[in-house]
Amino acid sequence: TATSSRVVQFGKEETGHEDNPARGLDAILKMSLEEYERHYASLNSESGCESVSGRSAASGAFSGEEERLHYIPIRVLGKGSFGEATLYRRTEDNSLVVWKEIDLNCLSDKKRRDVMNEISILSILQHNNIIAYFNHFMDKNTLLIELEYCNGGNLYDKINQQKGELFKEEVVVWYLYQIAAAVAHIHKAGVLHRDIKTLNIFLTKTNLIKLGDYGLAKKLGSEYSMAESCVGTPYYMSPELCQGVKYNFKSDIWAMGCVLFELLTLTRTFDATNPLNLCVKIVQGNWTMEINSDVYTSDLIKLVYECLDQDPEKRPTAEQILEQPVISRVRVELEERVAALNSAIKKPKLSTVTETPVAVVTTRSREVYFWGGGKFTPQKLDMFKGGSSAQHVCAGETHFAVVTVEKELYTWSVQGGAKMVGQLGHGDQASYRQPRRVERLQGKAIRQVSCGADFTACVTDEDQMYMFGSDYYGCVGVENELGMEVLEPVLLDFFQERPVRQVSCGDNHVVALTRSGDIYSWGCGEHGRLGLDCEDDFSSPMQVEVPKGAVIDSVYCGSDCTFFLTEFGKVLACGSNELNKLGLNLGITGIKNHPGEGIPYTTTLTLVKQLSRFKIQFIAPGKTHTAAIDERGRLMTFGCNKFGQLGVKDFKKHQGVQILVGPFGGKFVTKVSCGDGFTIAATEDNQIFAWGNAGNGRLGMPADKGFGSEVCPALPRPIFGSLHHVPDLSCRGWHTILIMEKVLNSKTIRSNSSGLSIASGKISLLLLLFIHACVRSSVILV
Repeated sequence: TATSSRVVQFGKEETGHEDNPARGLDAILKMSLEEYERHYASLNSESGCESVSGRSAASGAFSGEEERLHYIPIRVLGKGSFGEATLYRRTEDNSLVVWKEIDLNCLSDKKRRDVMNEISILSILQHNNIIAYFNHFMDKNTLLIELEYCNGGNLYDKINQQKGELFKEEVVVWYLYQIAAAVAHIHKAGVLHRDIKTLNIFLTKTNLIKLGDYGLAKKLGSEYSMAESCVGTPYYMSPELCQGVKYNFKSDIWAMGCVLFELLTLTRTFDATNPLNLCVKIVQGNWTMEINSDVYTSDLIKLVYECLDQDPEKRPTAEQILEQPVISRVRVELEERVAALNSAIKKPKLSTVTETPVAVVTTRSREVYFWGGGKFTPQKLDMFKGGSSAQHVCAGETHFAVVTVEKELYTWSVQGGAKMVGQLGHGDQASYRQPRRVERLQGKAIRQVSCGADFTACVTDEDQMYMFGSDYYGCVGVENELGMEVLEPVLLDFFQERPVRQVSCGDNHVVALTRSGDIYSWGCGEHGRLGLDCEDDFSSPMQVEVPKGAVIDSVYCGSDCTFFLTEFGKVLACGSNELNKLGLNLGITGIKNHPGEGIPYTTTLTLVKQLSRFKIQFIAPGKTHTAAIDERGRLMTFGCNKFGQLGVKDFKKHQGVQILVGPFGGKFVTKVSCGDGFTIAATEDNQIFAWGNAGNGRLGMPADKGFGSEVCPALPRPIFGSLHHVPDLSCRGWHTILIMEKVLNSKTIRSNSSGLSIASGKISLLLLLFIHACVRSSVILV
């Protein structure tokens, strides 16, 4: 029969015209870059085409100024027979991308066509629910395809994780809407996917669907065009595919029906012990089980069976699926949710120049160190490497927190023995001495974390805020409804309609900046640190009044004060001004060293006039002093100088802002943080400096001999024996935690995308060469 004869081919590769292999492609793929250029120029001269860069062919495809894109490998995500998928961090914007690395020497002609077909298809598809293609490169005989990274696995794994517990209908509808939207988009572009299955439907940690793997996709001329090659995964093949007859877009709808069936039953739609029996069941429509009508509505069940209709003409289109009542009544809400989740994802910026981009791949060792609290030398944390390497660190009075490159949150106790009050978020009061992942936040992509004295705040990629720890002062922000100790992360509903951009925590207060530019504060209000024109405590977020015309760009909490940085680099402050740590005290002009009138504290946002002549980029409040960095990389300090923490070579009182020269002359300071009487800073030339109170290991170096443990260097001195780049740094109390990077090796890879944005719709040089070779070899693309 037609069915059985077609089934025999399931285990074989479809080779197309075996008597006419694409020998021209082999030659092209072995060319050097210079040969590519000459060959491409000759193609242009033959066809009269303009070069891909818009310049004349004589100028060369690889001439002009090169744009350099920098990548750092993180970890291998998976390996196959022809290559592997590796996670990279793109340093220009800190985004995560996947490089699909394919060894072309190991591929048959058919497989090579599939690879190039995937690139050409992806380059014309741009949609929120489709894996984004950014670029591709050639490294000798290895093709590197740069794609969007989905950190939530795939739908197949998601279904297996249910362990028999059915999805709620609203979850199924959420997934169905996204899949249908993606399929509707590719069908509108005239593309037939031909391999829709749960393994090819990827997710982010926020449950955003991304349809991927377009190696078998085919461009059809119109909605009435048909395909006839037998490709795809057997479990999702339509009856017409099994019978060996022509098929069209409705074959994808059948596969969608199979995926929807799996979502509703957690089992395959069709199952058998061999391909022949599987095909028979597909053609006869014998699915494995019935859908539970007690759990799901009749509209949803009806839609599944419509997608699985034996007659392709009776199946709905993807657009018609989106118009079904089960989706249409919540479609606007779902569209807005998809748009919001996509906007939160940090994606690589596509090149907008015509020059050839060059990939610079740098392998780096990234390590986390901490010291203080009696530890005089930096202690390395071995667990933060590979996929768990650190992206962001924060120190609290009693605990540390780390956000990894894959946006997972780890917390642990600074010193063992002390009873925790929930600031670790592990559901108990145990004092964990080693970093431990906060399981309650699994599935949430954590963007930022901030630690208070005994509580923690974190913000997700969805701009949601979670809090946990002590609620004695109301810092958890839930009106003390969960008791004094909140042991697990709790979502602050208050910010569900107010997306959070950034959060900062003092010892006993919290300040949040929303996407709309509003400021909210809560917790202890002593000395006016909340900026609410009073000293009252608040156990839920309260809006802070910002001076007219000021647009706040970031917020920084000190122990009992708060700084607000405007978009133009001006600084506002509120809270305790003890020892002039807010920089509000002004000396009397003409009288040297006269302190003038001191301002003990301020309850409203007050301009720090001494910083007005600078354009400040970053502020680091300590317990009794403050440091700031301006746009020129200059470091300045103000406040208490009892331990030499201002870094001006003495221990005297200083009323004004001190610009540090000395060791920092000509250096660009990139990071700074202040603790209890000490300061740590990092420079662009990869040096780390420490100064101030060295007691109990605060400076990460043994005390000088003969001076006891309380030695206080008043001049910044370098620490660590070798040069290290510092991506992040945090000091609190007598502790410091930082991330250090060291370059191991670097290599440069030229791009074959001619530096053009995919949105431009122009085809890459490699693809033109490939097509030209196929035409000359009479190869038919499947």
